[in-house]
Amino acid sequence: MNGPGFGQRLGFHMAVDKTMNVLVVDDYKTMVRIVRGLLEQLGFRNIDDATDGPTALELIRSKPYGLILSDWNMQPMTGLELLQAVRADPRTESVPFVMVTAEAKTENVIAARKAGVNNYIIKPFNLAVLKQKLGAVFGEL
Repeated sequence: MNGPGFGQRLGFHMAVDKTMNVLVVDDYKTMVRIVRGLLEQLGFRNIDDATDGPTALELIRSKPYGLILSDWNMQPMTGLELLQAVRADPRTESVPFVMVTAEAKTENVIAARKAGVNNYIIKPFNLAVLKQKLGAVFGEL
């Protein structure tokens, strides 16, 4: 996993509109609060959250999101299954999707890449790591 990050590897950067809708998906409410706080420190203001994949999909289908950050380990739908559902829908297939996980298993990273993830963050992480990972997707924040 050496070399450029996911964003560079895909060869594109998107302009960052910090007023865009951002969705944080994690079944651990404390993690949702932490990620929301970090995003707010980076200047994002329109942040929604969901505690499971099916709820996240309802939100994603009800309004446009410019970024989705999702935990991998959730029930009844994993973050990978959520990513696959987002990529399978023509309306959301190009929405930047960042996977957040406590597990750095190579097979998970490979599966997420194959499914079209834009970047991957290992917990625990801080503001600098989040900024760097989002910067790889969007360019400068």
